Amino acid sequence: MDGKMKNIAMSEVLVLKDQVTCQEGQVVSRTLAQNSAVSITLFSFAQGEEISTHQSGGDAFVTCLEGVGKITIDGEAYLLHPGESIVMPAGHPHSVFGEEAFKMLLVVVF
Repeated sequence: MDGKMKNIAMSEVLVLKDQVTCQEGQVVSRTLAQNSAVSITLFSFAQGEEISTHQSGGDAFVTCLEGVGKITIDGEAYLLHPGESIVMPAGHPHSVFGEEAFKMLLVVVF
């Protein structure tokens, strides 16, 4: 039976932050799973890059893997450091900005 995860090694210990690379002037994403219930994506942001304000149909759980990111929810900014997490609630405007080169894991639950 085929699994539902993709773009990541199976049955192997790995360092999550090493599974996506920062590229100058870009936001890079690597989708690990996506279906009607959940979306799991690794992101890297070059310093100064962003995903502009938008809303999601699910609760978006972000964990910082490396660097510092600024998460803005309903106009309020939060700085996220390695090992820290925040939930961007469904239906609330939010954005993500690379304060410095920044890597994160995004899990959206629909």
